[in-house]
Amino acid sequence: MADREVNEPDHQRDVALMRRALELAARGPLGDPNPRVGAVILDRAGAVVGEGFHEGAGTPHAEVMALREAGESARGGTAVVTLEPCAHTGLTGPCSQALIEAGVSRVVFAQTDPNPSARGGRALLEAAGIATTAGVLAEESMALNDAWTFSVVHGRPKVTWKYAATLDGRSAAADGSSQWITGPEARADVHRRRAHCDAILVGTGTVIADDPALTVRGPDGRPTARQPLRVVMGLRQIPDSARVLVLDAPTVHLTTHDPAEALKSLAEQEIHHVWLEGGPTVAAAFLEAGLVDEVIAYIAPAFLGAGAPAVGDLGIQSIGQALRLTTHEVTTIGADIRIRASITPRAATPSTAITSTAIPNQEGL
Repeated sequence: MADREVNEPDHQRDVALMRRALELAARGPLGDPNPRVGAVILDRAGAVVGEGFHEGAGTPHAEVMALREAGESARGGTAVVTLEPCAHTGLTGPCSQALIEAGVSRVVFAQTDPNPSARGGRALLEAAGIATTAGVLAEESMALNDAWTFSVVHGRPKVTWKYAATLDGRSAAADGSSQWITGPEARADVHRRRAHCDAILVGTGTVIADDPALTVRGPDGRPTARQPLRVVMGLRQIPDSARVLVLDAPTVHLTTHDPAEALKSLAEQEIHHVWLEGGPTVAAAFLEAGLVDEVIAYIAPAFLGAGAPAVGDLGIQSIGQALRLTTHEVTTIGADIRIRASITPRAATPSTAITSTAIPNQEGL
């Protein structure tokens, strides 16, 4: 009777344990081909006896790490996992089988695995007589692995276009100068957000004109330990002296003008999130191709009156053809304004849903 009562689903308890599993998952590496996953193991009396998280491709999955810590105490107990236990053998074995062999009696998970080659763990668990509960804090789990989930579902990386401009939409002055349109707080925010992406993409024109380093730098101005892949797209040759070729971070040159082709190549390299920082020409190419999923704009309270626009010609001739955005957040950062938005589908009615001015948790970016 006692065992039955302990194993009886308790939603509030499940939620609390899943929050802990999500905390563990967040310790996993950013920019890894695999999702970040956390796991908590309870014994048959309901006490936590094991915890684990996935430390990156090629290392044991979160469930295996937690089961190792739990040992025999896992038998008859419960596993709480942020992602449906996998059902395939890759560099490591299937987690669903590890849970079956450990003798757990119940598995609670948040997000259903969207990966066709890995999903199916729930069915295997239930076939082995293990009770399952799905969807506990599923939205939080998906937010933690937002780009990975998007990439798996859509077959290409998620694209975030970031740009900085004056209030009149200029990204550079008439003489071509463009540095420090925004203030230091906005620039620091860009580096924090760059760090959450897998690749930073610009066109050859930007490399030749501005010679950017495209690295993530800390408050001291030095490159951080983890660096996203630097991607240069275009047919022109990159000068040997270009800063993107300095070995602070890996670099790849994609000799194409086709955004879809570029993203296909990056998907093959298991890139899940592209941070698009190219100039107006590259930005227009991605927008026209319908391959911008998120826009993050840093707007400086200044006017230039002339100079390069933030985006190039989109072929729009009338106001009715305007590419509308749905605003998700408007935040002041120092003297500047940050707007986060997504492209509104053509058939949809433009709307605005502005959140508070607090900077959100960036784990799901």
